[in-house]
Amino acid sequence: MDPLRRSPSPCPSSRPSSPRTPPCEMLGHVGIDAVLDQLKIKAMKMGFEFNIMVVGQSGLGKSTMVNTLFKSKVWKTTLPGLVPPIPQTLQLHSVTHIIEEKGVKLKLTVTDTPGFGDQINNDKCWDPILGYINEQYERYLQEEILITRQRHIPDTRVHCCVYFVPPTGHCLRPLDIECLQRLCRTVNVVPVIARADSLTIEERDAFRRRIQQNMRAHCIDVYPQRCFDEDINDKILNSKIRDRIPFAVVGADREHVVDGRCILGRKTKWGVIEVENMAHCEFPLLRDLLIRSHLQDLKDITHNVHYENYRVVRLNESHLLPRGPGWVNLAPASPGQLTTPGQLTTACRRARDDSEDGF
Repeated sequence: MDPLRRSPSPCPSSRPSSPRTPPCEMLGHVGIDAVLDQLKIKAMKMGFEFNIMVVGQSGLGKSTMVNTLFKSKVWKTTLPGLVPPIPQTLQLHSVTHIIEEKGVKLKLTVTDTPGFGDQINNDKCWDPILGYINEQYERYLQEEILITRQRHIPDTRVHCCVYFVPPTGHCLRPLDIECLQRLCRTVNVVPVIARADSLTIEERDAFRRRIQQNMRAHCIDVYPQRCFDEDINDKILNSKIRDRIPFAVVGADREHVVDGRCILGRKTKWGVIEVENMAHCEFPLLRDLLIRSHLQDLKDITHNVHYENYRVVRLNESHLLPRGPGWVNLAPASPGQLTTPGQLTTACRRARDDSEDGF
């Protein structure tokens, strides 16, 4: 055998393998699609944040609906027969839970609004709600404009507001119209018909059509908005959702045995109302919208649209940057600024028109 001839190396490179470099036979397929695996691993390590607000009168099943939605005891429900005292003023309560499923962690924050619409005089009862939403924008903005920022800014911004419409069977009340008009300018709003089991199928469909007419007549643009459909697939999916909004939902956090099956629902004298049965209610549509298909889109629109609108107005209020490029002299927002979404929308529209004129 010729001593100059050497057996072919299994690796094209003649460099000795270091402890950090795996042998060539251990390397698998390398392609751009490997980025997806990297993003998945990083996302599972960091976890996800989702902040939801429920707005509606007392007794509409908001706490039960949240527990049903995430299949956990997020809120403590009132025992049957016990009527909680009605608060004299609207109070906001937030609770945060860490929900883990199949290795994925979700930091869920739910904000309830007890006292909304329960008073005789409900004038400006939406101001505390708008103030809370804009206060979370302000907190994020104050962290964002720091020269030395945190690597991960805590996100307490409300990503979705589920508005509970009482099942009157007629149309939206003036209180609902006034509140929805203001909320839609500031946050993603998903209206639902609460306690839909109190309506027949025909009454429910007629009630939904009247609500849709009211929203069109008063320019109430709820989520998902038509202007944010990015492609034909989004347009087809969101069009189906818009046709069914507001969803007629029923909440229940107790299980019952029906025909040998364990069913989540409400038991009545004439049967069991199955929460996850589309023939009984539209809770599966609401769950799919908030968790399965549009959770990330809700967060993206909150950051890129609603928060951006707030940020543009607040930075414009700082006028000139006195310390050169990159310096912002921005005082914290006053309570009056936090409850005036109309001024934010007008200023943002003016800024958008100016940018379009520049092109």
